Amino acid sequence: MLLLALDTATPAVTVALHDGDDVIASSSQVDARRHGELLLPAVDRVLAEAGLRLDAVTGIVAGTGPGPYTGLRVGLMTADTFGLALGVPVHGVCTLDGLACAADLDGPFVVATDARRKEVYWARYADSRTRLTEPAVGRPADIAGEVAGLPAVGAGALLYPDTFPQAHEPEHVSAAALARLAVERLRVGEELPAPRPLYLRRPDAQVPKNYKVVTPK
Repeated sequence: MLLLALDTATPAVTVALHDGDDVIASSSQVDARRHGELLLPAVDRVLAEAGLRLDAVTGIVAGTGPGPYTGLRVGLMTADTFGLALGVPVHGVCTLDGLACAADLDGPFVVATDARRKEVYWARYADSRTRLTEPAVGRPADIAGEVAGLPAVGAGALLYPDTFPQAHEPEHVSAAALARLAVERLRVGEELPAPRPLYLRRPDAQVPKNYKVVTPK
């Protein structure tokens, strides 16, 4: 087994290789505006670090979000392209689940990432491997009652200390955690879904309401 994992659902552009026993190479850079520019060089970097070629990969793992439309689609389209070119399966893993795995907490907690527009993408967890709620998006003040008293991880939690007073790192997901989680699930026979994006809301870019189509007479 050699899984190539990647995620662009948060400001982190993160890539890792997992050989079925451990993560053998990884790279993470935080830049919310350069996902498309940074992702493929990061893939090249982890392959070079491991001394392997892309055609050695036996499966792809992609973070499915939730996340902003533009950043998220970079990773998902790249994963699909690799899978098609190599003829290998492409597995989807929720980005929030990857953050929960990296947090490695025993008791109940919350994962919250920055959704912009003064909102967070969030979900509750029983432990680092068990999600209790479906990923959702909302204003911190509106979900305060649902997360009260719980530790929280992720950039969204760190941004809103009034709602998440027990917030701490990790701030962003790592592909290494996604890869570990995927390997664990595959080993117990779980069928991982195809990577379909969790957008949860419409893109930030919108057609102006009073847009007029001008056609030649």
